[in-house]
Amino acid sequence: MAIGVRYATQACMPAAGEALYGFAVAGSVAFTLIAPANLSPFLNKGLASTFLPASTLIDHTAQVADELPILRFIPFRRADVLAMCLSENRLAPGQEEQFRKASGILESHFRQDFSRIKQQLKNTYATLDPDADTRVINEFCTPASPEKLAAQLESVLNRANYEKVTDKELKRALNSASLFQVRLYVDTSDFEEVLLFTRGASRREETVREFFGLWRRQIRFTNYDRVVLYLRLKDDIDSESALGACLPGSTVLKLFQNVPEADLEMLFPNIRVGMRMLDRILIGVPALISGGVVLTTKLGATLLLLGSLLGFWLGVSTEPVHLDKTALLALAAGAAALIGYIWKQISKFRNRKLKYTQALTENLYFKLLDNNAGVLYRILDEAEESEIKESLLAYYFLLAEGKPVTAREMDQAIEAWFASKWQCRLDFEIDDALAKLLRLGLAQREGERWRPGSAS
Repeated sequence: MAIGVRYATQACMPAAGEALYGFAVAGSVAFTLIAPANLSPFLNKGLASTFLPASTLIDHTAQVADELPILRFIPFRRADVLAMCLSENRLAPGQEEQFRKASGILESHFRQDFSRIKQQLKNTYATLDPDADTRVINEFCTPASPEKLAAQLESVLNRANYEKVTDKELKRALNSASLFQVRLYVDTSDFEEVLLFTRGASRREETVREFFGLWRRQIRFTNYDRVVLYLRLKDDIDSESALGACLPGSTVLKLFQNVPEADLEMLFPNIRVGMRMLDRILIGVPALISGGVVLTTKLGATLLLLGSLLGFWLGVSTEPVHLDKTALLALAAGAAALIGYIWKQISKFRNRKLKYTQALTENLYFKLLDNNAGVLYRILDEAEESEIKESLLAYYFLLAEGKPVTAREMDQAIEAWFASKWQCRLDFEIDDALAKLLRLGLAQREGERWRPGSAS
């Protein structure tokens, strides 16, 4: 089985924080509720609730590195980038028209380029799409090639500024404590291949209240704006497993938003929710106490009768035990009380587990953005936008400088422009942008220096 995974690179401005709510359970344990900020309006209505001991959060967040790689992705719309450039009024007379013509050339070129790529991806994914509603004619259909699909997908995601997660980082994320403090189990051996891509890593920090609000702590964790999950299913899926309803040999694509680093495992379709040690203690300790009460009150007479019968059968006691109607009723009442008590404890366990499963489902409802073929169309659009924005910025600064400049000077100027004027730190890919302009005749190279080409 092949697994490939790496974390995203982002360090633009910090994203909006999470909504935190603290309260007490069972009169003794302080719990905290964490939910994405966009879920806050729903929390008061009983939606999306996940509970965790606040003290356990600190152990996880201690693993978060102090610095994140700087963002490659330009977090502005293409139309906004065009308006941002023109709003500076740095272009000489006639250059603004030249800039607009260059924008049209770039849009036309990349529209055609990604239209061709879209057809290639559609043809490659046709026989692997579990949601396809079209018939497959084997005589004309290209044989399924998951390896080709993975390569094409990775290329498009790279152009959309996604990063591929490494095996080591995926395993670390799967083994780390979930911020939602739900014990989650994922068996990656159920899949033939697992690939994970992320974009927009940001540091988030929140205050957690403990001990009934008397003590507060700061927690820090890494959050990803976008996560793409690629899962190639095996040809021999166990029909009794969590993947039993899936199409064997198909490839599943998922796109999520706002996913904490430690909760990547919740994105897998074969996830199992288990009980944490704390939950078992919260159920087990009261069960032992109430069990003792049941034994000494409701089952006292029954236990005494059973003890007498056992002693007589073992020869310890010579006094016979008479099982009259009253004794039989006592035995039946004791048995009913014992069965009722056991069933009550089992129901508590199931209800607590169901609560966590429901919280997980509600949380994923707000995080899931797209599935399968929809993911392809969405990332194709994002890649096209990214390519145009990068090229457009490079051409604008070539025009605005008014003289030949080096790639290094342009790179520093663009990054400083975003940082000072738009409060966004990013790592602009100047070499890639200039190479695209050169291919289209929109840039000319003179040794180490660059100048704008004609946009006619």
